[in-house]
Amino acid sequence: MAKKNHFLFLGFVSAIVGGGAVLGNYLYNLSSNPKTRFSEEGSNKEDEIMQGRLWIRDHERRQDLYIDSLDKLRLHASYISTEKESHKYAILIHGIHDNNEEMGVYAKHYYDQGINILTPDLRGHGQSEGTYAGYGYYDRMDIMEWIYWIIKRDANAKIFLHGVSMGAATTLMTTGEHLPANVVAAISDSSFTAALEEFVYVYKKGKKAILPSGFMTWLLWLEIRVRAGYDIKLASPIKAVVKSKTPTLFIHGDEDGFIPPNMCARLFEAAQCEKEYCIILGADHIKGVIVDPSNYWKKIDNFIKSKI
Repeated sequence: MAKKNHFLFLGFVSAIVGGGAVLGNYLYNLSSNPKTRFSEEGSNKEDEIMQGRLWIRDHERRQDLYIDSLDKLRLHASYISTEKESHKYAILIHGIHDNNEEMGVYAKHYYDQGINILTPDLRGHGQSEGTYAGYGYYDRMDIMEWIYWIIKRDANAKIFLHGVSMGAATTLMTTGEHLPANVVAAISDSSFTAALEEFVYVYKKGKKAILPSGFMTWLLWLEIRVRAGYDIKLASPIKAVVKSKTPTLFIHGDEDGFIPPNMCARLFEAAQCEKEYCIILGADHIKGVIVDPSNYWKKIDNFIKSKI
């Protein structure tokens, strides 16, 4: 009987371990696999976002740039310089599961104002090397490398960052670092406060949220720690903004169903830099530029006008 109980116990433990491994793999792929989900199939070619993608892709002045990250990944960005010499630069940072072309609608607006455009592919996305989404943790250092790429070529550069979703989180985490004076402003559109907090929020909204969120968070943390090699607890924009000295505009849609608007409010309250706050009424996740472009761009243009 004791031997039978022993085998039953081992079977139970094996089932738990095996089930945890399967669940952990599922969570990792869902959250951290950077494979681009955007597909042009069935896309409306007249859609403003789609037009922006095509604007970057087909622009006659677009150049493909490549640099190496600090951990030796080959990183890609598209660069579109103005026809007349300009010392103004916008680094535009896309969200998860996409690529630099997502920022086309923003790039065109800035380019029309005589601003040079740099749109990086975050590591693991687009043409950049990497196997996981970093939620801004490693990405902040990659963005700094792009900043220095600009400054090496233009010592008089005035640079601002504009990111959406995970790109907004990356923007804020970058401003938490010691940046050169050439970086004069940042725009955060729909950032989360912390990656794990965002995971819990999305998990609890799901219909299959049966297991405790604390256990699921721990399992995701463990998977990322083992497989990606970093601590996702450190992907925390709300800790970064406390250290930031970069003037920052925080933007969010009041109907955002993916990243709750109260996260933007908390980021704004925590920030110790010069700051402004803008809620776009009626806008879901990163849809402010589409729902109310007049108000969206008026707020941004007024914010950066005195900075660049």
